[in-house]
Amino acid sequence: MKIRILGVGMGLQHVTAEVAEALSGVDYVIAADKHEDDGLLAARREIANAFGVEVIAVPDPERDRDPARLGVETAYAAAVRNWHAARVAAYEDVLRSRGGTAAFLVWGDPSLYDSTIRIVEQLAERLPVDYDVLAGISAPQLLAARHRIVLHPVGRPVHITTGRLLRDDIANGQSNLVVMLTGFLDLEGLDEWSIWWGANLGRDSEELVAGRVRDVWAAVLAARERARANAGWVMDICLLRAP
Repeated sequence: MKIRILGVGMGLQHVTAEVAEALSGVDYVIAADKHEDDGLLAARREIANAFGVEVIAVPDPERDRDPARLGVETAYAAAVRNWHAARVAAYEDVLRSRGGTAAFLVWGDPSLYDSTIRIVEQLAERLPVDYDVLAGISAPQLLAARHRIVLHPVGRPVHITTGRLLRDDIANGQSNLVVMLTGFLDLEGLDEWSIWWGANLGRDSEELVAGRVRDVWAAVLAARERARANAGWVMDICLLRAP
């Protein structure tokens, strides 16, 4: 058996020639089915259908999102580990029954805030399977292109983090941050910082806002709700830079 982990950016228009060639040679795609009318599953079906590849939708296990537990880092990590273990078991059943060459279509790029590689590593411990990874266009790349910016000042670094860790990162001296997984975003006290924000990048429901936080934060919140209403889901990202 073989598994191909394929970065597909934010949709069919971002599928590279390398990934397209790989998709043409797989037997089926495995995709998580998170809920009824799953927009991300539909996007993966769109890509697979363009290459004539069957999609095996696997009901996604429930994840513990208890806010009382997620405030504790060890509890959050344990919840994610349990969720991944349940995914591994579900995907193992599919691979054992079907064999052949399977693909996972990773939104954005597999290297950034995606656990497909970790899950496939666990599958490789249980099954006689080989796997490879092909890169995709990442959300930070697309954010920078949409806003026509460079992600860092001249000769300076950019720090990639999550909304949940943002306050700690700023307290530790970070002043130029790409923030992904922004559901926990807290910008209190950052009124004079600059923000370049985007949601559902590359999709019909794309939204963009840029400016000083104090001037545009209300517009960001409104745009986020428009993206959710138009797509049925929202995935947003931003660059934050200190004055």
